[in-house]
Amino acid sequence: MIPATTSVSRLAALRSMGDEEGLDLLVIGGGVTGAGVALDAATRGLRTGIVEMQDWASGTSGRSSKLVHGGMRYLYNLDFALVQEALRERGLLLSTIAPHLVKAQPFLWPLRTPVVERSYSALGVGLYDAMSALGNLTLPGDRGAAAVPTQKHYSRKQTLEQFPDLRPEHLTGSIRFFDARVDDARLVLGLVRTAVSYGALAATRAQATELLREGERIVGAVVTDLETGETHRVRAKHVVNATGVWTEEVESLAREGGGLQVLASKGVHLVVPRDRIRGDAGLFLRTEKSVLFVIPWQHYWVIGTTDTPWNGPLRHPITTRTDIEYVLEQANKVLASDLTADDIIGTWAGLRPLLQPKDSAPGESAKISREHTVAEVAPGMVSIAGGKLTTYRVMARDAVDFALGPEMARQWPSITEKIPLVGAVGLEAAGRYLARVAPGYGWDADRVEHLLSRYGSEVGTLIDLIEEDPSLAAPLPSAPVYLGAEVAFAVRYEGSLHLEDILLHRLRIDHEQRDRGLGAVDDVLAIAVPLLGWDADRQAAEVKAYEARLAGIRAGEAEADDEAAVAARHTAEDLIPIRTLRRVNR
Repeated sequence: MIPATTSVSRLAALRSMGDEEGLDLLVIGGGVTGAGVALDAATRGLRTGIVEMQDWASGTSGRSSKLVHGGMRYLYNLDFALVQEALRERGLLLSTIAPHLVKAQPFLWPLRTPVVERSYSALGVGLYDAMSALGNLTLPGDRGAAAVPTQKHYSRKQTLEQFPDLRPEHLTGSIRFFDARVDDARLVLGLVRTAVSYGALAATRAQATELLREGERIVGAVVTDLETGETHRVRAKHVVNATGVWTEEVESLAREGGGLQVLASKGVHLVVPRDRIRGDAGLFLRTEKSVLFVIPWQHYWVIGTTDTPWNGPLRHPITTRTDIEYVLEQANKVLASDLTADDIIGTWAGLRPLLQPKDSAPGESAKISREHTVAEVAPGMVSIAGGKLTTYRVMARDAVDFALGPEMARQWPSITEKIPLVGAVGLEAAGRYLARVAPGYGWDADRVEHLLSRYGSEVGTLIDLIEEDPSLAAPLPSAPVYLGAEVAFAVRYEGSLHLEDILLHRLRIDHEQRDRGLGAVDDVLAIAVPLLGWDADRQAAEVKAYEARLAGIRAGEAEADDEAAVAARHTAEDLIPIRTLRRVNR
């Protein structure tokens, strides 16, 4: 049975969370870590609830580099344990957990000098490959599906054949290695929906605004439904704070000071059309500040990232004109494409939640380890922070183990390394089925790849929607990459409550079109409105909020610094504002 998360199931979940039975574990935060915690807890047999004050993956987990990787650069920081752990998790995602969402991706590492650079780079990549192979030996299931090709060396001529748009000057050759890419928001959706299939209760636009106490012990939270204003007293034996850069904000509900300290670091990405750069692989480039990836997706390239300290508001980080100029400058050092701002069809900015060492100096976010930490905030409540998208499952396991304590964790150990996400089971058969029926709907191989990489074996449900309404088989006129059925699926199965939920986190039109999806609004609403039951006033409010959001982003991108960009972005009011938390004095 496919788990359907809808506006109705959301309300039911909130009511159930607040019933007399209570929860074994309440998760605050609906990014990849929180979603992973919910799945881990639910598959241990715990009565689990998860709440997110915005939409799933609306923060860091929807604004990443969209890579599942060991972290080549961490080898040079000597974080061997972190790289080993991440490479094993990469193997699990490729082979068992989400093979429909996570795809092996080749990268070229361009070389400028013929001997020394090639030698030390080959050593690093060789160690990377060896650690990957070692990690795969311990994987359950099909280890072969986790394997990626080892490094391959190219001459200057061979490199230009692989990537014609590399600048030939100073290029002596390259090394090819593999990592993987993922649609981060769809990974989070898959985690949440899989958790729901194992009994978890899940609700977006639901904010933990107060903690419940019995003496010094945290025994749950007051959860405010931001859609209705209604509050729910949710009792829980254990509370896990998995809110990323919001960690200290939520901890402030429990006590003043202490807990985990998190440093927010901003990373930005640019999107350019697929035909704007000629190349068959991604690029891995080391810069003086961080690393830069040029990543091919089916219909576009993603270029990023930056790594700069962020001291502004945690909601709505913004890409500035300076950020754009920096990324273009770094990319154009190696690309003969000579990209300009006019080539950009989308951008996003996200905040990395980095643990804050007490002796770190301002401006050194790129040197801080990505390893995670779990800590007790107060009896009954723990925080998990740090880490990276690739290692979400390990973070989730450690958080639940810590919350339960050693004895209970041994009795109910984590089993998520053996749990496929929705869409992963029967993937090969689904691919064959889709290839057979696709011609009848006028779908080509490109369309088949698109659908399988987003829905996996759930493509059968898309077909069911089309059987109910044959018009859903047609592409959206304003965004032909997507079918009408995908909008219906986003509402009926993926919990979309608002227009922006569909355009930003389900279809991702926001960063794939020059108008950031504004031209697709009418086509999306034509399908979504009957399913959501909106009246004319509600439609107008949704469109107005989306237009205001886009205006704020455009205004922010024209500014040179973060402070001015944030001011411009925050002129747009949120359709569903979050509540300001009141700190406690304890």
